Amino acid sequence: MKHLITVPLFTALIYLIIGMAAQTVNAGSKNLMPVNVPLIYKQECASCHMSYAPALLPKESWTEIMNGLQKHYGTDASISQQEMMQIASWLNSNAGTYKRVKEAPPDNRITKSGWFEKKHRKISSREFLSPAIKSPSNCNACHKNAEQGNFDDDEVRIPK
Repeated sequence: MKHLITVPLFTALIYLIIGMAAQTVNAGSKNLMPVNVPLIYKQECASCHMSYAPALLPKESWTEIMNGLQKHYGTDASISQQEMMQIASWLNSNAGTYKRVKEAPPDNRITKSGWFEKKHRKISSREFLSPAIKSPSNCNACHKNAEQGNFDDDEVRIPK
């Protein structure tokens, strides 16, 4: 009897299964950052600020952010159309869909979202502006695994 599965097809199936397993592990973890972070996102976005997990904002916010890179929070962050489309596609594919991020926050800022303000209500603006933290958007200051999308309350350490 002739084999129904060729070597290339078998190889493709193995890669598909491994990819699905990796996504499943990430989905079951406390990490919001997908496992498939494109290099272009790290090079272009994370060169100026931490690489925010796409799940922290809804698709609507990411679309507006990517369409306004020439005025990106006071900076011209313009990139080529091809790079913009690649990053936007990844952000939109991994955007937040759960109830906390169902609507865009004011100015598409994570730090102005209702869930962010609720989670950080006990932190004074003086603490946020301290030399150790500098800004509410500096997630890495208190969340050591923020780059991986891990914001577990048990791992928060507020620097003094």
